[in-house]
Amino acid sequence: MSVAFSEVGVSTYPAGQSNPRVMEYHNHTNIAGYDDKASWCSSFVNWVLAQVEIPGTNSALARSWLNWGEPLEAPIPGCIVVTTRDDPTGWKGHVGFFLRHDEQNIYLLGGNQLDEVREHFYARSSVLGYRWPKQSTD
Repeated sequence: MSVAFSEVGVSTYPAGQSNPRVMEYHNHTNIAGYDDKASWCSSFVNWVLAQVEIPGTNSALARSWLNWGEPLEAPIPGCIVVTTRDDPTGWKGHVGFFLRHDEQNIYLLGGNQLDEVREHFYARSSVLGYRWPKQSTD
């Protein structure tokens, strides 16, 4: 989580410009070379995990994380959370790192949350899954 927290404040640039740091996040996904106007929540999670040598999904799709690691029945600090976006049955989603929850909301640290790396809240009803890296059996 320290790697993710160290990126707080990284944000998209105005139209006609692109933040090179966000483009670096994309380099860990299937949209390498895209600018910061492409959705980057999954790129951010992939980049953070790469910094600590944990393989990610290499996909820019937030819902790709539903097939990664192991499912958790309940969230634990630092786990990856996948939420719906727009249509719960559609392909769009959001992904970030779990911080805490209250009765109505979960609080995530993630990228592309109001166009920056920051903490933000999402309705608990929007959660599709909680994920944790697979434990090595070696």
